[in-house]
Amino acid sequence: MDTAYAPPPRGSRVPVGLRAPFSGRTWREFLYLLLSLPIAIVMFTYAIVVIALGAGLLVTFLGIPVLAGGLAGSRALGGLERLRARALLGLDVAEPEPVRPSKPSLMGWVGAVLKSGASWRHLLYSLLHFPWALFSFIFSVTFWTLGWGLLAYPLWRWTFPAYLDQPGIQMWDDGHGNGLSLDAPADIVVTSGAGLLLVLAGPWVIHGLTQMDRVMVHGLLGPSPLATRVSQLESDRGVVVDTAAADLRRIERDLHDGAQARLVSLAMDLGLAREKLAEDPEAAAKMVDEAHGEVKIALQELRDLARGIHPAILTDRGLGPALSALSARCTVPVTVTVDLDHRPAAAIEGIAYFTASELLQNVSRHARATSATLDVWRTADRAMVLVSDNGRGGAHTEAGTGLAGLAERLDAVDGVLLVDSPVGGPTCVTAELPWRG
Repeated sequence: MDTAYAPPPRGSRVPVGLRAPFSGRTWREFLYLLLSLPIAIVMFTYAIVVIALGAGLLVTFLGIPVLAGGLAGSRALGGLERLRARALLGLDVAEPEPVRPSKPSLMGWVGAVLKSGASWRHLLYSLLHFPWALFSFIFSVTFWTLGWGLLAYPLWRWTFPAYLDQPGIQMWDDGHGNGLSLDAPADIVVTSGAGLLLVLAGPWVIHGLTQMDRVMVHGLLGPSPLATRVSQLESDRGVVVDTAAADLRRIERDLHDGAQARLVSLAMDLGLAREKLAEDPEAAAKMVDEAHGEVKIALQELRDLARGIHPAILTDRGLGPALSALSARCTVPVTVTVDLDHRPAAAIEGIAYFTASELLQNVSRHARATSATLDVWRTADRAMVLVSDNGRGGAHTEAGTGLAGLAERLDAVDGVLLVDSPVGGPTCVTAELPWRG
């Protein structure tokens, strides 16, 4: 919910509407509107000069580098505007995508500046902001000063008879001494009351005017949606690479410390059994029996490891049977409901499975629950996985937790992890994944 002012502090008896005219935010936004006009005049003049000079010199070779330099200057002015918006409006806009020359030379830089959409958006901001800054300056100053002036009318009414030979504010005069002046007590009260209404409405008017400035700064001086999406995809790719590397290290560790070590020991035992086969057949047979048991254990470890990579039942039979088998290994009784009309893509199916697996592991290890539910369904273009339990609650996605890592991995595929876990329980964790059939 976008509101101009926060609710009153605990224990405050002053309503928000009465505190707003004296709020620091109101005066910061008013200062922003006051500064916008002179700054906009400078930026508009600069933009006109850049366009005129660059276009006029295009018939020569100088026009292109002059225009590129002008665009670079617009980017610098835009940086100052972002700082001003951050300081006075509390609007934190990221820097646009930097200029990346194709080759380290002057002409490479000139070409990169001219091809940069962010540079042209900064120049466009200089042109469009001026008429809006002019309007918002005049409207806000008139509205705000008129409100405070009328509210304080009883304090300065004396200036009319003292210096203007009038009893008060003159509403109209026919030129023959007949007119209406606000000098009666009732007139003074009504005038001051009208000023009070304007003062109380002023913060909301000023905030509404600065909303357009927020839109312009965010849309024209910030990164483009495409650049933001590319940056997000690069970050998500990094998360996926890190996760894959961590999984590979885990598999290598499990193989080295588990099945590999057991197979090495098994090979040594079989070698000793072969040496003893001629001189002590009974001891050799006993060692072969022990080796047979080691083989079974090694096979089970390999099956568990393969199940952790990608369970065969998931590939063969789908999410329903795979999640049922998964829930059977949970230390808490789990009720599984899978409502899918058909199977999603293998990648989404695998992510949903391992998401449910990690959430059920959290239930087993941390929840102290007596029962849990696992529901999977499809809604529109999203696959939903919901794990709930009646445990102690308190789960969160703060940095360093397993849920934080899970949230990062889901975000890498345009998924979302929602955690509702008040202290004392119950806990409901919902994972949303894009549906790809």
